[in-house]
Amino acid sequence: MEIRLQKVLAMAGVASRRHAEELISGGKVKVNGKVVKELGTKVEVSRDKIEVNGKPLPPVERKVYYLLNKPRGYVTTLQDERGRKTVLDLLEGVQERVYPVGRLDYDSEGLLLLTNDGELTQALTHPKHKVKKTYRARVEGIPQPGKLEEMAKGLRLEDGMTAPADVKLVDILDGRALLEISIHEGRNRQVRRMCECIGQPVLRLRRIRLGPLELGDLKPGDFRPLNFNELTSLMELVGRKIDPAVVQATSRRKGNTFAKVPTGRKPENGKYEGRGLEGRKIEGNKVDGKKSESRSVQGKKAIGKKPEARKTEGRNSRNKFGKTKTR
Repeated sequence: MEIRLQKVLAMAGVASRRHAEELISGGKVKVNGKVVKELGTKVEVSRDKIEVNGKPLPPVERKVYYLLNKPRGYVTTLQDERGRKTVLDLLEGVQERVYPVGRLDYDSEGLLLLTNDGELTQALTHPKHKVKKTYRARVEGIPQPGKLEEMAKGLRLEDGMTAPADVKLVDILDGRALLEISIHEGRNRQVRRMCECIGQPVLRLRRIRLGPLELGDLKPGDFRPLNFNELTSLMELVGRKIDPAVVQATSRRKGNTFAKVPTGRKPENGKYEGRGLEGRKIEGNKVDGKKSESRSVQGKKAIGKKPEARKTEGRNSRNKFGKTKTR
């Protein structure tokens, strides 16, 4: 795929896009031994020999995109002055220097996107694109319907009113509610502060969706590359297109089938054990010795009713509780 020369120089880290244009106009760039001064000239990175100031162009770093299920107890910075573990410690086998897109605080868990694509990171975090993020929050007590309506319409926090949100009561266990909250803002600890504002402090918080990306059944501490469909949807969300010349190989299969990638922290027995957001003991794919089940609560418990499934792309169907089954 042919790309504009100034963009190739910028991607290779030679200069900013504007400075790259100045280098081209000033006759400092050669393509296949010939000086190129015309802005907008297109080149093929894998085919053309490019020189800047008489030196070969450094290799263009390929863009990579990983979805991580961040466990609690990790920070989403590249390094921590207090010596705490960072999410980069989980990316065993990843050679590229990647950065988190947005943040999940130390005590939060769930979906985190990491990439070395700075343009995509900027676009996803820019307020104008209103990229939706969905969280599951186990809170203290059971909020009254009126409080959830207030949260959905917008709450006044110390840094101003929040934008409208999607809020629903998913489950109640031992007098503690499980809320699903979708927002598009990126304020610090926003979901926790919203819950505190209505008098229901968060006990545990997990992000399950980011735009078109879903956490699915990825275990805590594990990560995987995005597949072709996910990456395409993510790019389209912010008005960009995939550039095959610089993007990692992605699966074109529909659904969530990926090549195996080295994963991060994993228990020695290969199973994740602990207590999930629903408060039940988790061992592998079982809950308290049985296969995990969920039930919906919309104001009261829906007993004996099965959630309606909605179709998703490919052979997978996903119910309203975020669990996936294959038809």
